[in-house]
Order: sequence, then structure tokens, then C-alpha cells
Amino acid sequence: MKNVIFTPEAPAPIGPYNQAILKNDTLYISGQIPINPKTGEVISDSIEAETKQVMENLNAILLAAGMTFENVVKTSIFIINMNDFASINAVYGSYLNETTAPARETVQVSCLPKNVNIEISMIAML
Repeated sequence: MKNVIFTPEAPAPIGPYNQAILKNDTLYISGQIPINPKTGEVISDSIEAETKQVMENLNAILLAAGMTFENVVKTSIFIINMNDFASINAVYGSYLNETTAPARETVQVSCLPKNVNIEISMIAML
């Protein structure tokens, strides 16, 4: 059986999906974009601000599932501009322990929901 994970501390889904699904000991977190869950507004001040909001959304979902970034084993990052890689990496890295950081890929794409510049999904395990 799968368990749906939902927290009001992260944005509500904008389509037919859930914030996360916990199956056995594995948590599958849907891609998060820089939406402030309190206002519903897209954060677009800078790529750093966007990345920070995405990471805060992911953190809220992890906490709702009883986990932290230490539980994350795989991250997928989708970005519009590969020139933002260093800025994204700096913010992303500030949430993780470099020695136990998860596996990851970063992929440049042509468009993301709500025309944001970044989306991140994660897989975590207990």
C-alpha cells in the first residue's frame, strides 16, 4: 500500500498528482517549483531565491514524512538556463552534507510549469 504525503507547508499540487508518495521505506517527492505555499505566488526575484524556495518546499515535504535531507538518495534538477548552474548549486549545497549528498542529475529543459527557472524532485529512504 502507498501512503500519500501532504503538508500545507509546501505548495498544493497544480495537477492530478500528490506532493509525495511513501511506499514501504521509499519516499518519492514530486517536482517542486518556487511557489510560496503561504501566498501561492511564484518566487521569481532571482535564481537563488527560486532555488531557496524549492528547497524549503522539499524540506517541508521531507519533514511531513518524518525525514530530512540526510534521507535523500537521488535528486533530479531541471533548469531553464545551464548558466545558472553555479548559483543553483551553491543554494542546493547549503541544504546538504557534502559527504553524504545524494546522487543527482541536472538537466536543462526548454520550459517548466508556470514559466519558472527551476524544478527539483527527490527520492528519499528511511
